[in-house]
Amino acid sequence: MSLRLLTGAAALALTAGTASADYSITILHTNDFHSRFEPISKYDSTCGEEDNAAGECFGGSPRLQTAITEAKERAGNYLLVDGGDQFQGTLFYTYYKGKLAAEMMNQMGYDAMTVGNHEFDDGPEVLRGFVDSVEFPVLMSNADLTGEELLKGEIKKSVIIEKDGEKIGLIGLTPQDTDELSSPGKNVIFTNPVDAVQAEVDKLTEEGVNKIVVLSHSGYNVDLKVAEETTGVDVIVGGHSNTLLGDMDGAEGPYPTMVKDTAIVSAYAYGKFLGELNVTFDDEGNVTEASGAPLIMDAAVTEDAATKDRIIEAAKPLDEIRNKVIGESTAEIVGSRDMCRAEECPMGNLVADAMLDRVKDQGIDLAITNGGGLRASIDAGDVTMGEVLTVLPFQNTLSTFQVTGAVIKEALENGVSQMEEGGGRFPQVSGISFTVTPSAEVGSRISEVMVGDAALDEAKTYGVVSNNFVRNGGDGYSMFTTAEQAYDFGPDLADVTAEFVAAGTPYEPYTDGRITIAE
Repeated sequence: MSLRLLTGAAALALTAGTASADYSITILHTNDFHSRFEPISKYDSTCGEEDNAAGECFGGSPRLQTAITEAKERAGNYLLVDGGDQFQGTLFYTYYKGKLAAEMMNQMGYDAMTVGNHEFDDGPEVLRGFVDSVEFPVLMSNADLTGEELLKGEIKKSVIIEKDGEKIGLIGLTPQDTDELSSPGKNVIFTNPVDAVQAEVDKLTEEGVNKIVVLSHSGYNVDLKVAEETTGVDVIVGGHSNTLLGDMDGAEGPYPTMVKDTAIVSAYAYGKFLGELNVTFDDEGNVTEASGAPLIMDAAVTEDAATKDRIIEAAKPLDEIRNKVIGESTAEIVGSRDMCRAEECPMGNLVADAMLDRVKDQGIDLAITNGGGLRASIDAGDVTMGEVLTVLPFQNTLSTFQVTGAVIKEALENGVSQMEEGGGRFPQVSGISFTVTPSAEVGSRISEVMVGDAALDEAKTYGVVSNNFVRNGGDGYSMFTTAEQAYDFGPDLADVTAEFVAAGTPYEPYTDGRITIAE
């Protein structure tokens, strides 16, 4: 594919009569990897070795290593960059922090990355350790680091690197609200992305650089704004919003998305795709062609054997985390399939309460999670992280969003629509109560819905927390896919639940009648 695209670019250059002045480079890119060193399922969660052998998994560092090696060979002249959020998402991050990410990125030969908001999750100290460990520049233009001694002078706003005799200017961006999304501390001041990018473009231009790439962990909408409101930016490699661009199902726009003369690309998340953009510049640094596609990391991509051995080795110490005691329970926390898919269950209350407690200060009124996402009970006594991970093994993240009361009612109806079959969509909830009549027709089983102490108002907008699987339409919750102000990339649900148990230990399992089953 890329050979055909490059050939097309060369043909265009020849017809223009400027073949000797044209310059072509392939930009390989990833974003929002979130410590997915092992393969993932089609739902972006854990995918076991048996399923991996059966060809049902995606991504993982071993596949990514193979794909990058092959893409470099195809391209000849290439740039390998990352759009941020290498940190957070699996036990690998919990245990290694940024060390394993640094090792893998060095091995794969990255040229640069930008700082994502999750790179600040453990404060400036862990980010500084990562910056010291990588063999490439880590960039962030829209932050004043002069007050943070750990990062001052260590993270550059932009950098110039040389590729095949030409200078390429790289600029980093991170979310302007990172101080609300993560833990950068009070000494890092985040600034406007448009102003920050234009300032670095002007600086690079003065230094004779006319090919400029922005590594933007700011979301697709911000990328569109930066492209529209700046001059001199040739390519924006996106991140943060986990946007897929291309001509496949689920894509939010073309690859690349062109705004004026700027090519915007993004490759979803979790190492499921490797972006491959082929760009041709004329002698003045203008983009004359930009084309390519995100390459899916499915079973057709062979796993690199040495990398796979390293990831297996790195996974061994995680057993220590799985055995870590995080609290205790005064009784069994029942999370059986039969109960949690048919009625209020103690495990459903624990998980939903933990979800709502985590985001209740963000304008969120209620929690809805799928009973099928609860995979086990927890015995009385010590509660280990391994037990929590057995209950919640899917690496689902908290999702917050806004919907009307009518949509909430529709969601509850969906949740109780397969009670007879033990459907996993049965809703476990917090902050809301309702009555379900299983004998009624599907679509009219829900009544007496209360949010807190007030009856559900179908015209009112409510803040909801769920998990990313449900918010994106899993288990039939398609009504949530068009929710307003949706953010799917909160903390891991298992971590949220473990922290809730730890904060309230000893935990007392309970049911309180929030779900009433009518005759």
